[in-house]
Amino acid sequence: MFDSIGSTNDVALSRSAALAPDGAEGLIVVADAQTAGRGRRGHTWFSPPGSGVYVSVVVAPSRASDPRRATMIVTLAAGVAIAEGIEAGSGLPVTLKWPNDLQVGRRKVGGILAEGAVHGGGLNAVVLGYGINVRPAAYPPDLANRATSIEGELGRPADRRQLLIETLVTLGRRYDDLLAGRFDVILDAWRRRAPAASGARVISSGRTGITAGIDDDGALLVQTGDRIERVVGGEVEWL
Repeated sequence: MFDSIGSTNDVALSRSAALAPDGAEGLIVVADAQTAGRGRRGHTWFSPPGSGVYVSVVVAPSRASDPRRATMIVTLAAGVAIAEGIEAGSGLPVTLKWPNDLQVGRRKVGGILAEGAVHGGGLNAVVLGYGINVRPAAYPPDLANRATSIEGELGRPADRRQLLIETLVTLGRRYDDLLAGRFDVILDAWRRRAPAASGARVISSGRTGITAGIDDDGALLVQTGDRIERVVGGEVEWL
């Protein structure tokens, strides 16, 4: 547990690299604040002191019964788990937006960043970083209309320690599903929490389309004209 660090993911990546893969698995880094928190594709994650839950956990999807699929859907599994943990710890219902956003309505209450950890020249582990906005904060102008917090939505206090505990518990359960190859259970749970995954207008690769769900590897399906395109790691603009 750190009072303030640059990024929990950076610490987890550094410490994981110094360990054997089996020793790195299960490593948890928690901070009260981050000075250089980040999201996908170089975006900044606003992490002021005392306002959120900022955690990174090292997992090893390469140990799963189907390592390829496990690695593909590990972020979706984490999304389901964190949403379940938020509800268990606060009572606030949370939806998911592909690939890594936790939302209330159209506002973001949390996010996930998965990064590969290298051991001995191979990709053996993944650092799952997640941030949850618990208390209202003075968000930067570019986030003010897109971010929300658990307490802001509930109108009452929420226990950050309880949210940390609950999210780690639910993450452990969904990680067990991942390792055991219960991918359909994970994907079905994700679909139930992701209404925008079907029927929403998006722009992908410069083309406007309609979301058509996710496939068995967790890729977003987008219908553009008479074609269905798979979106794996690209940026999607939601309209």
